[in-house]
Amino acid sequence: MSSDAVPSAAVKDSSLWARAFAALYDPLLWVGERSGMSARRRDLLGRARGRTVELGSGTGLNLRYYPDSLDELTLTEPEAAMRARLSRKLRRGRRPAQVVDASAERLPFADETVDTVVSTLVLCTVDDPDAALREIERVLRPRGRLLFLEHVRARSPRLASWQDRLAGPWQRFAEGCHCNRATLELIRARGLELEDIQETSWRGMPPIVRPLITGVATKAISDHS
Repeated sequence: MSSDAVPSAAVKDSSLWARAFAALYDPLLWVGERSGMSARRRDLLGRARGRTVELGSGTGLNLRYYPDSLDELTLTEPEAAMRARLSRKLRRGRRPAQVVDASAERLPFADETVDTVVSTLVLCTVDDPDAALREIERVLRPRGRLLFLEHVRARSPRLASWQDRLAGPWQRFAEGCHCNRATLELIRARGLELEDIQETSWRGMPPIVRPLITGVATKAISDHS
């Protein structure tokens, strides 16, 4: 699906809260973006190369940070209300990209055809993170890279306990976000080569989503490649 059209009927298929959350998303993240998140996005996305696929692009907060030298940029977003806002942002800007209605668990790309996959604040929201990571590994070329920036389960037992207690209400509020998901451990379990892993804090946001990781995971070259 191109960025030129998101049928209004599709947006109406989104729940009332999904539409409201899409409208509130940028304002809700504004303080966090100003307090360091935008700089983290810039540092991470500057590493994107070649054919790049972004998972769960939301309202398009990453768009301004991609290098102009990319061969191709595809933005996937399964939620119609978010996709509509993403398409409007693309039309207002100059970034050449296409918007695709697809979930991270079912990517519409052939095996080993993508150089870079980007996931920012997405692996916490997918229903099946293992399936999403298998799909990422499938579509990446050998030595292709996953660039990730995710909030994760806290190392602090006390904060992790609060994440567990508030996981249900937060998931309903934040459209499926699992504030207590141990995402780094899930990435590591796939056997991807991890590098430049940084642990930091999402300042300006609720404590249960403050623990952050950012880094790069590279797909190994298989024996038959």
